[in-house]
Amino acid sequence: MQGQHRILSKRKLSDEVYRMEIEAPLVARERKAGQFVIVQCDENYAERIPLTIADANAETGSVTIIFQTVGASTHKLALKEPGDGVVLLGPLGNPTHIEKFGWAVCVGGGIGLAPLHPIVKALKAAGNRVTVISGARTAELLIMQDEMKALADENIVVTDDGTAGRKALVTEPLGELCGQTPPPDIVVTVGPPIMMKFCAATTKPFGVKTLASLNTIMIDGTGMCGGCRVSVGGQTKFVCVDGPEFDAHDVDWAQMMTRLGAYKSLEQADHDRCHLEMSVEALEAKNAGAAGKVDTSGKAVK
Repeated sequence: MQGQHRILSKRKLSDEVYRMEIEAPLVARERKAGQFVIVQCDENYAERIPLTIADANAETGSVTIIFQTVGASTHKLALKEPGDGVVLLGPLGNPTHIEKFGWAVCVGGGIGLAPLHPIVKALKAAGNRVTVISGARTAELLIMQDEMKALADENIVVTDDGTAGRKALVTEPLGELCGQTPPPDIVVTVGPPIMMKFCAATTKPFGVKTLASLNTIMIDGTGMCGGCRVSVGGQTKFVCVDGPEFDAHDVDWAQMMTRLGAYKSLEQADHDRCHLEMSVEALEAKNAGAAGKVDTSGKAVK
């Protein structure tokens, strides 16, 4: 399902993270936990952005996406306002397999907490005991915490710098939970590839089934471009049609991260340029607003 969709609301969660609610009744009705959409800023802007659905409301016909400004397309998306339109395609990918496993541990890092939210909700609705490990570099980057606290039986918060929760990496409490008797029945992890790689390394000695939701280079979202290919268990898989979730113990993390790093220098340069342009635009808008304010004598108000 693809078409022009209206933005209903936009909220800035941190310096570079935005939450956007988009009118998309068919997607809201059909989507399942773990699936994603492809967003284009407009029909004339070719680059597509794969974003996992953070939430959906079938009654209001809306889906929620949460994204971080990391390049030209996400910066352009961040400039959109309620009432503006975007092109949206979805739902795409295979949904998370949900059943009553018993004890499920869900590990989210940074922006990965957004796509983790519907998975936590679905696991809880299926009757599981759900423990969430919420991780971020610093407190400002922790998102979806009210939602996680409301859903999970336990929400363990860790930050790299100790500004929120425990000063630790997510693998520290994950290892402690896996060391319990009995250990978790399943672990689901969503976040930076390096985090998911070490989550897999942490759970493997305990024999705990671990799923990782991969976010790779992706263009069309239908398997045609091959940009999202990864090696899983020695076989080539396409994240957009075979995933996005795979057995974390079978993913060739080294190969995946090498492919992701191929355009890193270009992406960083693009990010810096877009961030500068947005700062200049914000300053110009502020100055224009100040210049337009006058008192009754006709003098500009400073």
